[in-house]
Amino acid sequence: MRRFPLPVRVLLVNQFGVNTGFYLLIPYLATHLGDLGLSVATIGVVLGVRTLSQQGLFPLGGSASDRLGPRRVILAGCALRAIGFGLFAAGESVAVLLAAAALSGLAGALFNPAVRAYIAEESTDRAGAFAMFNIYGQAGALTGPVLGGLLMLWDFRLAALVAAGIFAVLTVAQAAVLPARPAPPRQGTVLDDWRECVADRRFLAFTCALTGMFVLQSQLYLVLPLEARRLTGSALGVAAVFLVSTVATLVFQMRVTRALKRVARGRAIALGLAVMGLGFAATAVSHVGPLGGITPVLVAALVLSVGVMIAHPFVYELIPEFGRTGLAGTYFGVFYLVSGVAAAVGNTVIGWVFGRSGWAASLLCVAIGLLCAAAVARLHRRGVLPANRPEVPR
Repeated sequence: MRRFPLPVRVLLVNQFGVNTGFYLLIPYLATHLGDLGLSVATIGVVLGVRTLSQQGLFPLGGSASDRLGPRRVILAGCALRAIGFGLFAAGESVAVLLAAAALSGLAGALFNPAVRAYIAEESTDRAGAFAMFNIYGQAGALTGPVLGGLLMLWDFRLAALVAAGIFAVLTVAQAAVLPARPAPPRQGTVLDDWRECVADRRFLAFTCALTGMFVLQSQLYLVLPLEARRLTGSALGVAAVFLVSTVATLVFQMRVTRALKRVARGRAIALGLAVMGLGFAATAVSHVGPLGGITPVLVAALVLSVGVMIAHPFVYELIPEFGRTGLAGTYFGVFYLVSGVAAAVGNTVIGWVFGRSGWAASLLCVAIGLLCAAAVARLHRRGVLPANRPEVPR
């Protein structure tokens, strides 16, 4: 971490805290809502409000980062999530729960683009910084559910209060430590920024080609757990999938990124997408005959994680280079909006196919990875992707 400037180091710790607090609470939320006596339809509405308020408002958070400065937006996002999670602990009425869901989602829409824009602005080694960012996020995603499970032995409200407390501490700590940067003077309106971004055909082509990355990543929560339960009939198999994915990222992410530093970024991203897709060949083959219990699913989880390790840092390194200086937040916001919609649609389609044939769902995932890899490779060959790489310190 000493290679990175202070703001990046602070934001790496922030990402660990954000994911710890989020995964401490959210995996157990649906069960809690059911315990309150809410119908399945109402639970779906509450969870949907949280997701839509985050995914749908990403461009707003990105523009706020560009115009107000990312530090202010990060602090506002963490503070709002502390309030939202606190409301989950305090409220039982549908109105309060919907308010908690909306605030929690808005918080994510604010700080997610802002954090990435700040890292892109402060880093000379963007790929390395985003590789570390992925490591800290994975560590938080592993810590959160474990801590949440322990707290749930007492009460959901205690878990919600601890999660809210984590975000409150992050807000105060970042207000004290994260350096402030003056927001650049702006001309035009937010709508002008959005028009400029969506009129950037290079960026839109890249964003559409990268939708497969998010669709396949989300199968860590859909296809792979379902396959693990099919092959083992146990929740321990599902836990093993997440453990393999997380440990692989913690151990290999920086090694993979360093090994690919001299490779053209378009080629690295295309390779990562292809590897992600090919990982699902293991689960497809598992439908042909017995292949050692859960082994095919763990192989798929490992290969999927390797593909993410290959592509992820270079994707986030490229995004701010499409636009002019001062629009990094807007570009990250639009990228997340498109990716979130694609992931939702992709999960719906893959889930529908899986209900009819797990083998076909795995082959569909393979096809998505290979098609998106081919699309990125084509963009690279045509010179569509930004070519300049920030100088990497030795």
